[in-house]
Amino acid sequence: MRKIQFTGYGVELPRNTVDFDGQTRYRISGGEKQISLTVSACEKALENANITVNDIDCIVSASAVGIQPIPCMAALIHEKIAKGTSIPALDINTTCTSFMTALDTMSYLLEAGRYKRVLIFSCDVASRALNPKQKESFQLFSDGAVAFIIEKTDKEIGVIDAMQKTWSEGAHSTEIRGGLSNLHPENYSEETKEEFMFDMNGKTVLSLSMKKIPEMMKEFLENNDMKISDIDMVVPHQASVAMPIVMEKLGVPEDRFINEVKEFGNMVSASVPLALAHGLENRKIKNGDTILLIGTAAGLTTNLLLIRV
Repeated sequence: MRKIQFTGYGVELPRNTVDFDGQTRYRISGGEKQISLTVSACEKALENANITVNDIDCIVSASAVGIQPIPCMAALIHEKIAKGTSIPALDINTTCTSFMTALDTMSYLLEAGRYKRVLIFSCDVASRALNPKQKESFQLFSDGAVAFIIEKTDKEIGVIDAMQKTWSEGAHSTEIRGGLSNLHPENYSEETKEEFMFDMNGKTVLSLSMKKIPEMMKEFLENNDMKISDIDMVVPHQASVAMPIVMEKLGVPEDRFINEVKEFGNMVSASVPLALAHGLENRKIKNGDTILLIGTAAGLTTNLLLIRV
């Protein structure tokens, strides 16, 4: 076990919401921007942990789409909350599962003593790239920011194990093709603008997930000599309204996973940490619980992360 603990978290959601058939989605409006949401979430996490940014040893962006291509998103947030310091800042990106990958990766550095306290944030404003012609994704995604502070501890809590797999036969089922070297901005026009928008084939993603994830889960549980019933709560990426079907396929009872798709939608990288924050807040997740974070991402990448809190 890599002994780490959560010492604070912060959530910032846009003021504006839209309703699709009784389902709430959060969308930035007015002067709200990705950077302002992120800064607010980070400041709330620091306040919640009763520390200042000077107590942080590393700032990590675990976001799918950054503010701009260069510099890394963490550096731009550093400018807003830690300017004048030399705290290292870096990005870790596996799109929707970025928070899990970052938590897994940074737990090793905390365990090794490289850092003592790390600020990880996830923020995406999916609404900026949605294609209104694609009803499925246009009515699914939300904007939001979540930040967590993790630190090394001597307690018997932390990351028990993690697994990440990528099946690139799903690489083009979820993508934004334009904007970088593949399709340079100079190629943007009225005819090509949809290449610069989010494009998803939800049925293909679900089909591949249903085929691959059960075997991955079986392997993961066997590696840890565990059964599904040994897990107190599953915190899944709120990928779509089909998420409960995947949970049923994995044998997770309805009262053992957090389902907030109708209330918050899919917040991309912020989805898992938001559900985790809510689970801690409403006591669905309690001290001593063994929880499983699980999610799929563009790639197709899937992450499992087992942690005792």
